[in-house]
Amino acid sequence: MEESILLFVQGTVRQGWLNGPVVFITKLGDVGFFWIALTLVLFCIAKTRKTAFMCLTSIGIIHIVNNLIIKNLVGRVRPYDAIRELQALVPPLRDSSFPSGHSACSFAVAVVVFRNLPKKIGVPVLVLAFLISLSRIYVGVHYPTDVVCGAILGTLSALAAEFIVKHFAKKIESKKSSGEN
Repeated sequence: MEESILLFVQGTVRQGWLNGPVVFITKLGDVGFFWIALTLVLFCIAKTRKTAFMCLTSIGIIHIVNNLIIKNLVGRVRPYDAIRELQALVPPLRDSSFPSGHSACSFAVAVVVFRNLPKKIGVPVLVLAFLISLSRIYVGVHYPTDVVCGAILGTLSALAAEFIVKHFAKKIESKKSSGEN
């Protein structure tokens, strides 16, 4: 079924005029570039520093879980290597396909931002996470389940990071208010 979806996207959805913008969107997620840059910007603003810590924690969690553990355990072959007719729009990648690192990192940061910053910031960031994730199917480097599972893992990473940072922030505040150093 996933092969059929990818070939349908290649044969019907892909359009010459759309390929450039979609490749640009997919490249925003390369090595977490956009998400790391956004996290650094958030660190520069005092009001968003706690959110930046959550984003950084979420990126760390998802990198370990997604890229170091699950990708290596599953070892799923990229769709362009498994489906002869499928042509990727970006150069071949060296790591395995499942789960999508672009989707995982995108949702790891976007969910934190969406839940902790004003919606005028959170909604566009979450939309970008969706676009980056969908672009991975469009450019032919991921199966749909890679993207869905990456998004789920990224979301769980975001929730875990929120919990961890809020827990430690409470401990620090508690020590400050009790006069401990």
